[in-house]
Amino acid sequence: MGDHTHSWAAAPGAAERARSVLAAAWSCTLTAEGTREELVGAHTVTDDGRVLLDVPEDGALLAAAICAPRGEPSAVLEFADVAPVPVRNRVRSRVWLAGWSCVEGGRLELRPTRVVLRRPSGALMVGADEFAAAAPDPLAGAEARLLTHLADCHADAVERLTRLVDPASLQGAVRVRPLAVDRHGLTLRIERARTDGDVRLAFHAPADDVSQLTERMHVLLAQAAAASCPRPLQGQRADGDG
Repeated sequence: MGDHTHSWAAAPGAAERARSVLAAAWSCTLTAEGTREELVGAHTVTDDGRVLLDVPEDGALLAAAICAPRGEPSAVLEFADVAPVPVRNRVRSRVWLAGWSCVEGGRLELRPTRVVLRRPSGALMVGADEFAAAAPDPLAGAEARLLTHLADCHADAVERLTRLVDPASLQGAVRVRPLAVDRHGLTLRIERARTDGDVRLAFHAPADDVSQLTERMHVLLAQAAAASCPRPLQGQRADGDG
């Protein structure tokens, strides 16, 4: 692996991850009193974590949310965090929000009282106050564009970054793809013939915008250039995309 070190090992907290999923997602599923509907391009999130939804004024969803029994959350929202780069198992996480709904300015407003973040490692409960106080990752809105560009135009750089990965993690690897990026680091998906796994390369300091991210990536690539080469990949396979 070479002599590279990372002084900054932080990762986004659960509340920040959940807010980032909502900030980047284009669609969601709303369930209210047994009525379920997919909404596309219909949600926005306020700074304090309320979700505003554009739904038909005469639709069943609006009526179901308003007429829900008192004392119980009246709606549930589900968001899927899908990797922008084709890989196996593209859903990186899911976020569920249950809460109270009301109509504000012609839009359905959901105030979350319960937030659950489910990742491959398991589910995490996020406190409503913690969720309201959190902010999305500053790179969330640009992540899809950044990762797609890295995968499509700089595959050589991705392969070079594998020099920073423990050689044991590359045993049997047939393809490595960029899976996620946030202000704290870059995650790579290592695909094998039948299994896959993820490794995280932490930045030496957080990146709060794209220009800082560019500098952090250059540092990682410089560290990779100075590292010893791992065992070569067995070949880049394109099958099995999820």
